[in-house]
Amino acid sequence: MNARVHESNAVNPESAHEPALLPQEEALILRVEGMDCADCALRLEEAAARLPGVARVEVSFATGRMRLITQRTADVLPRIQALAQEMGYRVLPPVSGASERGWRAFLRRYPTAWTAAVTGLLLLLALGAWALSGPVILRNGLLVAATAVGGAPLARAGWRVLKATRRPDMNVLMTIAVLGALVLGEYAEGATVVFLFSLGELLEAVTVDRARNAVRALMALSPPEAIRLTPEGEERVPVESLKVGDRILIRPGERIPADGRVLEGRSAVDQSSLTGESMPVERTVGDEVFAGTVNGDGALTVEVTRPASESTLARIIHLVQEAQERRAPTQRMVDRFAQVYTPIVVAGAVLVAVLPPLLGGGDFATWFYRALVMLTIACPCALVLSTPVAVMSGLAAAARAGILIKGGAYLERLATVRAVAFDKTGTLTYGQPRLTEGRCANHMPERSPRECPECLDLLAKAAAVERRVAHPLARAILGAAQALEVADWYSPAISVESEGGRGVRGEVAGHLVKVGSHAYIHGEEEKVSPFCREVEEQTARGGTAVVVQDVCCGGLAYGVAMDTPRAEAAEAIAALKRLGVQHTVMLTGDSQGAAERVARETGIDEVRAELLPHQKVAAVEDLLARYGTVAMVGDGVNDAPALARASVGVAMGAFGSDVALETADVALMGDDLRGLPHAVGLSRRVVRIVQQNIALSVGAKALFLALAVAGVATLWMAVFADVGVSLMVVLNGMRPLAGGKSHVAGNR
Repeated sequence: MNARVHESNAVNPESAHEPALLPQEEALILRVEGMDCADCALRLEEAAARLPGVARVEVSFATGRMRLITQRTADVLPRIQALAQEMGYRVLPPVSGASERGWRAFLRRYPTAWTAAVTGLLLLLALGAWALSGPVILRNGLLVAATAVGGAPLARAGWRVLKATRRPDMNVLMTIAVLGALVLGEYAEGATVVFLFSLGELLEAVTVDRARNAVRALMALSPPEAIRLTPEGEERVPVESLKVGDRILIRPGERIPADGRVLEGRSAVDQSSLTGESMPVERTVGDEVFAGTVNGDGALTVEVTRPASESTLARIIHLVQEAQERRAPTQRMVDRFAQVYTPIVVAGAVLVAVLPPLLGGGDFATWFYRALVMLTIACPCALVLSTPVAVMSGLAAAARAGILIKGGAYLERLATVRAVAFDKTGTLTYGQPRLTEGRCANHMPERSPRECPECLDLLAKAAAVERRVAHPLARAILGAAQALEVADWYSPAISVESEGGRGVRGEVAGHLVKVGSHAYIHGEEEKVSPFCREVEEQTARGGTAVVVQDVCCGGLAYGVAMDTPRAEAAEAIAALKRLGVQHTVMLTGDSQGAAERVARETGIDEVRAELLPHQKVAAVEDLLARYGTVAMVGDGVNDAPALARASVGVAMGAFGSDVALETADVALMGDDLRGLPHAVGLSRRVVRIVQQNIALSVGAKALFLALAVAGVATLWMAVFADVGVSLMVVLNGMRPLAGGKSHVAGNR
């Protein structure tokens, strides 16, 4: 058996700290149900790692998934499932049970729900007995019953974890605290503690599940069925049954079920769900469409180019899930701290219970109670949750805006970016030359070229010649002719001949017409006429001059072809500077003149032109030495070495691009540069939220530990504070999901 991955697991530099899969190893992605808190995930991960045949395991409470590297899946999977069941959890395939509804499914997903309900009911009955001056034995009996109902699952789960990991978890600590309260006769506090704890675990799990729904919403974008066209007619089939080459019909208003190529029809397609673009994109015969996008008001016949499991939407979902499961550096640091923190607090609680009475500082019962409060506070849930929920929400919010960030490490690095390097062609510019200006030799200064009959006539003749040529400059001339509505003035040229790469000639309406460089038209002689000087000046400014000559009538004109900056480029760079990015630089292999022109129009601070790929890498290294953290923005293919060397590599135009999706640290799916400042701003917001969460968690723990030692805090106060801080951390971590959908305006 060769090493393989069950479910997509893209290779990513962030996972470089993990060993690669060895022969005979497999990677499984599984779903875990029943985890009430972040500490549960840590304990399950630790217990699973001890099983024979398990090479590596990682459990994410934030996403509810387990990534398992095994050597013998057939043997290990049942053991994992048995272990999880013994610890009170369920391990399932990722899609199993996804459609379950109703109260039974709710109780399976949130096993503390019934415990909290029954415990709360018994507490209410005890409160009623106290209010009605009922017998003390009845009141205490109800309180003990409530404690037993709520405490039994805690004790059972704590024992299972202790047996599996040889280390106490929060369930063990809470069990000791509750038993201690019963021993001291604090029945009301014991019952209140288990109720608040169960209710808090339930609320925490439900709240985190809402954050997970951000990725589930992506999954829901793909419709379950498609209309397949066959020789016999139309048939409705499951999307999973579609094969490459199938023809499908997408009616107006329907979601597109699979990636494909348009065979018939024209329509505007809303791609905002994947790219963040606010405006629909026109799609006609030959254009690509993508699963999960919404068809407009025209029917489309589409040929499937990828099966559903390999669609762009499916790959985005897999990559977002994997990114959410990879622990950010801050999260790894917090997890390591939590592993040390809990034993230290437990040891401190033992000392608090024993030392003061031995030293004559008070009675044993008083200090034992204070130690129980400390044990309750020792639960590290809020601290462990401080990072993953915020990071998960940030990654999901970015994906919703058409920005794919490949992991928490890159999200954190984006927040520290101080310099940004841009490729020019296809990144700052459209990558396609366009005619931006020009005139004929006899042009009257008071007229615009649009109003000059000779300018329009020569452009129409040039378009007739270039219609027979496949070249970027030919497309620029045809585009200008179409924009000025002169492309159809003449029939396509005949007897078209290319002149060694310098130009092209052909016959248009009986006239010999030449289109090409200035040297092709006028040779290498000294060009002293006003027309020639103007052409040379335009070339010196960074444009490519295209000269048109009607040899028969002596007509002469020129146009300037430029790779124009993207409409949003200047806005994006200005936004980066407002965010505090100190330096922007263009790294390009193009000429100095062309690069400087684009830099002036977009607001780039520095230009490094005429660079080879290895020189771009050297330029990035220089920026790293000067600024520390550098983002490189390119096309994901030609700029791969520089993208890899930068702190964060950002790929443009990744929508539908396999290479960019798999290799970039960040992919701007909508091909819109404004996604970069949006991502930087989002990353800084997430980092601020993480810092707030850590400060809140640590501060609350420190405060209540001090209050516990001073004898001010009670058991129920400690539980209430712990649950409250955990919920505040989770809700604060979900704030990125509440932001606006996107910056993108859809300038395609």
